[in-house]
Amino acid sequence: MRLYATVATGGFRRHATYRMATAAGVFTNTVFGFILSYTFIALWDERPRLGGYDMADALAYVWIGQGLIAVCGLMGGGFEDELIERIRTGDIAVDLYRPADLQAWWFSANAGRGAYQLLARGVVPMTVGALAFDVRLPSRATTWLAFLLAVALGSVVSFAIWYLVAMSAFWLMDGQGVVQVAWLGGLFFSGMLLPLNVFPGVLGEVARVLPWASMLQIPADVYLEKYEGWGLVGAYGFQLAWATVLLAAGRLAQQMATRKVVVQGG
Repeated sequence: MRLYATVATGGFRRHATYRMATAAGVFTNTVFGFILSYTFIALWDERPRLGGYDMADALAYVWIGQGLIAVCGLMGGGFEDELIERIRTGDIAVDLYRPADLQAWWFSANAGRGAYQLLARGVVPMTVGALAFDVRLPSRATTWLAFLLAVALGSVVSFAIWYLVAMSAFWLMDGQGVVQVAWLGGLFFSGMLLPLNVFPGVLGEVARVLPWASMLQIPADVYLEKYEGWGLVGAYGFQLAWATVLLAAGRLAQQMATRKVVVQGG
């Protein structure tokens, strides 16, 4: 466990060195937060209580989304490109010879990355949104803790999805096509464009049971105190179930790849 804690710390420190990239990300998220806020204001003026949210809920949802883009990997896990490249070049063979589990190594590194992004790119946009707009704030201090737990579980689901995407490179050699499909799926089905509660009919029902809902929709609803008691437990259970299934799928893909696939380049 000490090894993986060290890897997580290294992941945190590694991303902390890219200060200009962080500042650019904060600026971009904040600008898009303003654009989406005014779009939502226009939409909710026409359709009050759309999706069960009032205006303050909808604005809070916008800024939560901007704060969690990097934390929960809504538009990319932040590690899959590097892992795909190591598979493509054959450098993955070095990783497999390490006295550490490949999936646990990347999970730890991603956990450190996510912790840094939460502090660096999560807090500032949400704070700016709260100062600039009349956003909903939790009525209880414990809601913040519940929200952080939902964000952590959403980050685990995100890692599991992107790890599976990276594993596809063992067979495809170039996983960029799969990355693009996963990127579009995350953008749409996480609720990044619109809350999934707004999606009509069967589309909404399907979207709310897909794993991407764990990455934004559920954390946002926890923040907005849409879950109480056993409902909150059920929301966490949904995230844990998808995390378990997807991590197991990633483990299976890893085992199949390392047994059956010849590493390109060596």
